[in-house]
Amino acid sequence: MRKNTAVLTVTALGLLLYSRTLTAAPNANLWPRWQTHDPAGTTAVDHSAWDRFLDRYLVDDHPSGINRVRYGEVSAADRRLLESYLDSLQGVQVSRLNRDEQKAYWINLYNAATVKVILDHYPVSSITKIDLSSGLFSRGPWDAEILTIEGAEVSLNDVEHRILRPIWQDPRVHYALNCASIGCPNLQDRVYTAANVEELLETGAREYINHQRGVSFQGNRLVVSSIYDWFQEDFEGSEEGVLRHLRRYAAPELAGKLEDYSGRISYQYDWSLNE
Repeated sequence: MRKNTAVLTVTALGLLLYSRTLTAAPNANLWPRWQTHDPAGTTAVDHSAWDRFLDRYLVDDHPSGINRVRYGEVSAADRRLLESYLDSLQGVQVSRLNRDEQKAYWINLYNAATVKVILDHYPVSSITKIDLSSGLFSRGPWDAEILTIEGAEVSLNDVEHRILRPIWQDPRVHYALNCASIGCPNLQDRVYTAANVEELLETGAREYINHQRGVSFQGNRLVVSSIYDWFQEDFEGSEEGVLRHLRRYAAPELAGKLEDYSGRISYQYDWSLNE
């Protein structure tokens, strides 16, 4: 009986630890090699193939206000187009780009690679069902080193948490990276470039915060995306900092409600596929 109890206890502990990994998010942890850039660099990365893909398969006028991808309709030819685009990005000498070009590069790379992961495993109900990451308590594709850039093997988590977040220290990055889920900020209908990256980051922030999956009131309770819980460190490290950020982008009616709010905050997220 004691042996069985011990086994059950270990199993229960394992399940508890596993459940925590589903909501835990990595800290920003700089990968120093990617700090290198050329302030005077004039090279512009060609993202036209990704632009064509978005034009063909992104639904940006869905009545839900959430942009969707028609994964099931992607042709074999356009799968090859996407693969060729990702191959071309992996051939770029990123360290020779200027900062704005790099920022756009990493965002487009992350989003295009995420779409390819979904297509490689489609049909699937959620990206969390795609087990590419190693480790007993890991799930999803984020830790898998699916890219090779300047000779380094790179994962989606590397792009987000070791490159974009620590180098730019810009919380709006969270509105640019799409994890193929309903709860995510919108995959934008055009590619990021050095010229438009600021505009699109601002657009993404306003869209998400003023949509119910980003911020809403359920009765008198404020409910926000779990992004603001997982990555609170990027929003001044506190719920007060989160509220200040939300008020900055909220439409007037929502901003008024947020201005006077002092209650508890609840968090929610929908991992269903954005198709």
